Amino acid sequence: MPYQDVSGYPKLIEVTLEDLDTGLESGLFTSVDLVNVGATSDCSRTREETDPFLQAYVSRINEVNSTLRAVTELNPDALGIAAALDAERASGTIRGPLHGVPILIKNNIATMDKMSNTAGSFALLGATVPSDSTLASKLRAAGVIILGKANLSQWANFRSSNSSNGWSAYGGQTLGAYYPQQDPSGSSSGPGVASSIGLAFASLGSETSGSILSPSEVNNLVGIKPTVGLTSRYLVIPISEHQDTIGPMTRTVRDAAYVLQSIAGKDPEDNYTLAQPFDSPPDYVGACNFSAFRGARIGIPRNLIDPSEEPDSTVLSAFEAAITVMQKAGATIVDNTNITADALDQYNNGNSSGNVLDADFVSDLPNLYLSKLTSNPQNINDLADLSNFTHTFPPEDYPDRDTAVWDESLDLGYGNDSPEFYEAYQTNLRISGPEGITGLLKNFSLDALVLPTDFAPGLPALLGSPVVTVPLGFYPANTTVVHSKRNLVETAPNIPFGISFLGDKWSEASLIGFAYAFEQRTMVRDKVQPYLVPSTELVDVVGKDNSTNATMSISKRSYGGARARM
Repeated sequence: MPYQDVSGYPKLIEVTLEDLDTGLESGLFTSVDLVNVGATSDCSRTREETDPFLQAYVSRINEVNSTLRAVTELNPDALGIAAALDAERASGTIRGPLHGVPILIKNNIATMDKMSNTAGSFALLGATVPSDSTLASKLRAAGVIILGKANLSQWANFRSSNSSNGWSAYGGQTLGAYYPQQDPSGSSSGPGVASSIGLAFASLGSETSGSILSPSEVNNLVGIKPTVGLTSRYLVIPISEHQDTIGPMTRTVRDAAYVLQSIAGKDPEDNYTLAQPFDSPPDYVGACNFSAFRGARIGIPRNLIDPSEEPDSTVLSAFEAAITVMQKAGATIVDNTNITADALDQYNNGNSSGNVLDADFVSDLPNLYLSKLTSNPQNINDLADLSNFTHTFPPEDYPDRDTAVWDESLDLGYGNDSPEFYEAYQTNLRISGPEGITGLLKNFSLDALVLPTDFAPGLPALLGSPVVTVPLGFYPANTTVVHSKRNLVETAPNIPFGISFLGDKWSEASLIGFAYAFEQRTMVRDKVQPYLVPSTELVDVVGKDNSTNATMSISKRSYGGARARM
């Protein structure tokens, strides 16, 4: 185990899946040790009584959650699940590499248990689903302990023009751990922060346009935004069926590959997954190849590095150094593999991308989620109902945080079954496909594209194609602090940034290979530590008295702001 404290136990801020598996297999600790020691956890917004439990990971959550607000609630059944999985292991049954390992999931991924699924809103508090989401079901089948729900930018950043990344009425304001009041980016803010400081082994986020990539970047993580249709969206609260996807946020590429392996695959409940060109997904763990760059052609679409966003010299310098790393590893770098001028103009100035999201949300929220609820206490049946609830329920913080995005969606006047929608969607596919990503890959005979992560999400979102981000660097000590809306810190010393590998649909295995080869040569993640790190480790739990009492309280209000990622 490469990351250990003096006792020989793995340190949870850096522990890998293989470290955890080694410890579980050897009997150094159990899943109950990871999910253990009696305490009362007050993580529910309704303050309802929960089963008493605490664990190494929950103790870490308790240490920092009043400041960082990354976790909205814990699974009161986690201890029992851990004990059952330990019993399976003792009897010789091991479901796979994730057996007995705790993971947090974003609070828009439904579970049919005692936890809520709210998208950060009181509008869905108490609503119930007919089953686990397919993703939750796959995690459970793999032996994962779903530890709890992580906070998010409310409605996955699809509500307000003036809110903040990481804020939800239900969960408060999530903050990053690399600088005080750090903007955690959005909308998978809680999953990003939780994984970054070891509040769970890993987390699941969702992305419509940037919401895995961006919070992974600023929280020093690997994030995989899969092809739309590689992972099921059944009973995940939607924005857009054409762009939504769910993927892992972890501290290493190999760990992300393990998690992706467990959740990828076809699902009759989500017909987009039936387009997968394989009966079973590729071996993503096996794709972690140190020699992946050897003979590869990597393109740089320079005109996607938008000068209007004033690319930071620190990031660009690190990006140029990364290109040299790839060349020395055997890659051929093909520079200025730029998208067409027309596609760039449509991408920067057109309205097709916004219209697709607006129309999809109006249609998909009721059709793909609300209509499937088995109970719906607030009687939220469509976007108009949701908007009215938000306007009249004070904890939703309206009008200080507006509903301008919903207003635009409702004013559009059509859903995703209209000719107007089809025209906008076809425009998106043209500028992101033959005039964008797929055109570049084909015309320049490329294996992948590479960009600073801040400029990577947009075109893949329109096309539904995959991206893998990996840590690239950190802002230096002399960096001027830059605030975003509501006084969150967007740029400051020690805040991380990333590099992304982009490819055609279903090319996750290749992208994982490139990300792994880069990660292993640079090991950027290890070079700077968060300013706020929980102190509880496995050694503090294993063998200790399990009668300790502790409380995790999640306060209701905190404010912040930044650029939106959905």
